Amino acid sequence: MGKRILIVDDAAFMRMMIKDILTKNNFEVVGEAADGAQAVEKYFELKPDLVTMDITMPEMDGIAALKSIKAKDPSATIIMCSAMGQQAMVIDAIQAGAKDFIVKPFQADRVVEAIQKALG
Repeated sequence: MGKRILIVDDAAFMRMMIKDILTKNNFEVVGEAADGAQAVEKYFELKPDLVTMDITMPEMDGIAALKSIKAKDPSATIIMCSAMGQQAMVIDAIQAGAKDFIVKPFQADRVVEAIQKALG
């Protein structure tokens, strides 16, 4: 069975795009969340092997969600998704414990490579 992944992005089409890439590469998408607060809740409910986390979202952004998850589960594996030009936020995320980051627009091979690398 493939690794279990939670996709977090406020844009439904982005979640769909990532889900498509992941399922084609034998990963199992166990859940989706549209904001950081949902992400934290679903993380502890679903216990995924990895989370793809958008940085810019309403309610609670990806970095706050990352910190919240990492505080309770230091072993959480989270990859941030960012738009071009968010370098400062990406650095914050890496310092807060993100394993890697993927830049939008997504390239399928880069997404798969980042996930495989993060999962070791």
